[in-house]
Amino acid sequence: MRLPARTRPETALPGLRGTARVDRRTEAVLARLRPGDIAVLDHVDLDRATAQALLDAGVAAVLNRGPFISGRYPNLGPELLCAAGVHLVDGIGDQGSPHLRDGVTLRVDGGRVFVGESAEGGGAEPVAVGRAVESATIREDLALARLGMAAQLDTFTHNATEFLRREHDLLLDGDGLPRLSTSMRGRPAVVVVDGPECEAELRHIGAYLSEQRPVLIAVDRAAEVLRRAGHRPDVVVLDARGELPSGSALTPARDVVVRIEPGGDRSRLEQLERLGVRAVRLESTAATEDAALLLADAGEAEVIVGVGLHATLVDFLDRQRAGLASTYLTRLKLGPRLVDATAVPRLYSGRVRPRHLMLVMLAGLIALSAAVSVTPVGQEWAETATAALADLYDSLHGLL
Repeated sequence: MRLPARTRPETALPGLRGTARVDRRTEAVLARLRPGDIAVLDHVDLDRATAQALLDAGVAAVLNRGPFISGRYPNLGPELLCAAGVHLVDGIGDQGSPHLRDGVTLRVDGGRVFVGESAEGGGAEPVAVGRAVESATIREDLALARLGMAAQLDTFTHNATEFLRREHDLLLDGDGLPRLSTSMRGRPAVVVVDGPECEAELRHIGAYLSEQRPVLIAVDRAAEVLRRAGHRPDVVVLDARGELPSGSALTPARDVVVRIEPGGDRSRLEQLERLGVRAVRLESTAATEDAALLLADAGEAEVIVGVGLHATLVDFLDRQRAGLASTYLTRLKLGPRLVDATAVPRLYSGRVRPRHLMLVMLAGLIALSAAVSVTPVGQEWAETATAALADLYDSLHGLL
């Protein structure tokens, strides 16, 4: 009789496991991520927009060849990921590059990275070792990074000068902006960007949207946010290199504008044509949300409300990969007509409704009755009304 072979029970190794998504270009990694994957990036100073895209993809861990916070300025991405419970490791460099291939299984334990381990592989050596980034680490790095903001502002001054030289016709005169079928003259416009607080800000200005009926301008994926909130965008502004919203979010819009870098690929227009969406192009180096603001300005909107826009100095610096100079100069161009959505509930109390007038009339009648009731004439009326009501009650009681 042959006895069955005894197998050793597997012991779970520490850390977390996931499929590696590897590329030098962050955009390429984002396009392939699935929930539970481990992103391997080469992204110095991770910005908040990229961090939000990683969160939306359901990433379990992020490994960075460079530092998440280099010290040049206090970037906001690592803090967002850490608060959401994503495991962060930076400074792994190019060590283990032959083993860190797209699609392999990784195990991350603290700052150590293992590839393709079985449960019995406890003695295997890590293929890469970096720094495990936690909330305390991020706070220390951000405190040091705030000291580097002066150098970044010097760089910004130079970039702003270059942007103004390239785009002065667009910025000052609106040359190159497409003509839209949506009329904005004398109407309020709301420009919606898919930022971290976008949905909350939309809820806060719900009364303003329903009562004022502004022109809704969605930037990139914000068209999906508006659709989920039950709103229809009038204008959608897209980045030719970004991810497309769904057709159900695009087709209700009267105008779709695609921002293309000068001399860039125009295949996105053809892709939209195949979806049944007719789009116009805008050639500019300005950030997509800034292009949307300039369209509202050129349309002579009465006031422009920004939802999900970046408003603080740190927010501006965190957008350096997407065009800090265009953000700053566009806001100078719009001046006092640009209002942040967080200020709208403080400034707008809503229209006067019929029920408000009824309540005021009722309060006035009660006050008038109370005043008349203390006069001799009022007391005589009250006695007469009481007697009439008593007679009416007796009559009804007799009938029943």
